[in-house]
Amino acid sequence: MRFAHDTEPALRAAVRLVNSASEPDTMTELDQLHEFYRSEGYTGQAPRTRADLDAVRALRPRLRAILTADRDSAAQLVNDSLAQVQTQPRLVRHDDLDWHLHVVADDRPLDVRILVETAMAMIDFIRADELSRLSVCEAEDCDGVVLDLTRNRSKIFCSPSCSNAAAVAAYRERQRRND
Repeated sequence: MRFAHDTEPALRAAVRLVNSASEPDTMTELDQLHEFYRSEGYTGQAPRTRADLDAVRALRPRLRAILTADRDSAAQLVNDSLAQVQTQPRLVRHDDLDWHLHVVADDRPLDVRILVETAMAMIDFIRADELSRLSVCEAEDCDGVVLDLTRNRSKIFCSPSCSNAAAVAAYRERQRRND
């Protein structure tokens, strides 16, 4: 399934942000938020203060709820999120991106822009009935969110470390059985 060119990056960023809450928390310092802002390609006003960091950190449970909800619940959560934000939809072209939609002003706080971009990306997933591409990590001791954009829908771990740990555990179990 092909999505709008800004859908996948928005969902990857949301998943990364949600998963940053797992131990060890990787979003505790303003420089970590700056790196997230830059590497995920956000535009507009950059985060500047501890309050910006706190607002983005506080957004993580809400994003988790949206990303892991069933289709009907996700639709309601997306509608609720968009209803809370005064939107100014407009087509923009910047950097190396062709025309795409920005729904809130660039001077809005980063947490608001993240929420709205996630909600807009989820609209594509909900309309295409592709929420099966979002799941929770299958590693025993992990509750990270998985975004599976593979062709054969085979991604089941949130990170290489969870995948590697599961492979090691499976190997050890096979060795134990063979002994």
